[in-house]
Amino acid sequence: MSSDSSLVVLAGATGDLGNRIAIELLKLNARVVAIVRSGISSEKRGRLESQGCTVHEVDFNDAKALSEACTGGSVVISALAGLRDVMVDTQTQLLNAAVSAGVPRFIPSDFALDFTKLPVDWNRNLSFRNEFRERADNSKIKMTSILNGGFMNMLTGQAPFVLFKINRVLCWGDPNQLTDWTTIEDTAKFTALAALDSETPRFLKIAGDQISANMLAEIMSQLSGKPFKVFRPGSLGLFKFIIGLTKLLSKETTELYPPWQGMQYMHNMYSGIAKFDKVDNDRYKIKWTTVKDLLEKFLKDSNSQK
Repeated sequence: MSSDSSLVVLAGATGDLGNRIAIELLKLNARVVAIVRSGISSEKRGRLESQGCTVHEVDFNDAKALSEACTGGSVVISALAGLRDVMVDTQTQLLNAAVSAGVPRFIPSDFALDFTKLPVDWNRNLSFRNEFRERADNSKIKMTSILNGGFMNMLTGQAPFVLFKINRVLCWGDPNQLTDWTTIEDTAKFTALAALDSETPRFLKIAGDQISANMLAEIMSQLSGKPFKVFRPGSLGLFKFIIGLTKLLSKETTELYPPWQGMQYMHNMYSGIAKFDKVDNDRYKIKWTTVKDLLEKFLKDSNSQK
């Protein structure tokens, strides 16, 4: 089956990252086929169509229909988000459909730190990515995973790295340990460019910035005019114990990000085990947003609303 080099099939286009990827692809004059589950709201469908996407409503359990939706694509991108039923089962259905349709390349929803380095059970959500990776690497399609560290946007309060109210930066372990961060916007730009690049390797790693807790405290001090200090409650070993205890005492949940899951991600970052050895930032021409850029804009916007 032949493929159109400008046709990109995208699953997960209704989510934040997925929609940004769609927009960036359209800016590059790609044609975007957005695969969505049957029963999508007219509002969401209309939004995608108004942006320029062709929308295909598909029952992911219908292998033939899913394969037909992928036909002609040069690459299938997954920006799906969820637990094992999505990250392993649904992505496998999408992968099989891409192979069946003769699509040459597949970009899975692996947007994270380097989970391939993590021991088993160190991070629930990332373990699903490793499980899918094993399946994908045994398939007859060229795989490219894009790893971006942590989404930098979390530093504005979505995750407790910067404790704005008490002028502290939370750190477990070594305050000089570098961590990888990339904005959602820059991740989307890079993914769109990679989607239209037929020569991508198995992994591409990007980091808009690489900073430590000490560096983050210094940045916040400069931007706010207030002395920010590193708050280090204890060692990584103690943190891991607290995570385990929190998980044990928590009720069973189908939440994607229960508190202990976010704690696992923070532990993974501060441990350094999943740190990128090198990055591929120079592969495409992108002006990367730094942590200072992001926080400066956030503080300005916050002050203007007071």
